[in-house]
Amino acid sequence: MEQDREQLDNEIKLGYGIGDLRFGLSMDEVEDIMGEPEEVEESTDEDEFEHKAWNYWDSGFSFYFDKEDDYRLSCIEIANPNVTLFGKKIFEMSLPEVEALFRQNGVQNVEKEKIENNVTCLSYEREMIDLYFEDGKLLAVNFGVHMDDNLEVLWPQAK
Repeated sequence: MEQDREQLDNEIKLGYGIGDLRFGLSMDEVEDIMGEPEEVEESTDEDEFEHKAWNYWDSGFSFYFDKEDDYRLSCIEIANPNVTLFGKKIFEMSLPEVEALFRQNGVQNVEKEKIENNVTCLSYEREMIDLYFEDGKLLAVNFGVHMDDNLEVLWPQAK
C-alpha cells in the first residue's frame, strides 16, 4: 500500500500539479507541504516575468511563483526519478518511449527542438509541459498551469 501511495503522490497531473501540490497554492501553502526551500531565487531584470523560484535540490523539485499571478504556484520543475506521468516512471523511459506514451494518451502536438550540444526538448504547448533529454535520457520536466485561448490562467480546483 505504501508504494501505491508513493506513486500517487508523485504522479504529474497535467494542468493540476503533482500530489498535493496544486497550481494556485500560495507560497505559505507550498511551504506547509514541502517545508522550507533549500534555496530561493528571485528573478533578475533580464527575466521576462518577475518571479520567485523555490528549490528543493535533495528531492529534485523547483516551484515557481509569478508576481503577475500574486505569487501563486504556476510552474513546477522536476528532476526526481520517482515521478510518474500517465502511471509510468518517465525518467526510466527513452525519448521515443516518452513520445509514444503521450500519443497513447491522446497528446499528439509535439515540438522537438535541439537546444544545445546533446540536449533535446520535447514541448507539448497545449499541455504546458516541456521534457528535457540529454543523449536520449530524461534530465528534467517543466510543467505549468493551463491557460485558455485568451491566455487566461485556468487555476485547478481542489480535489
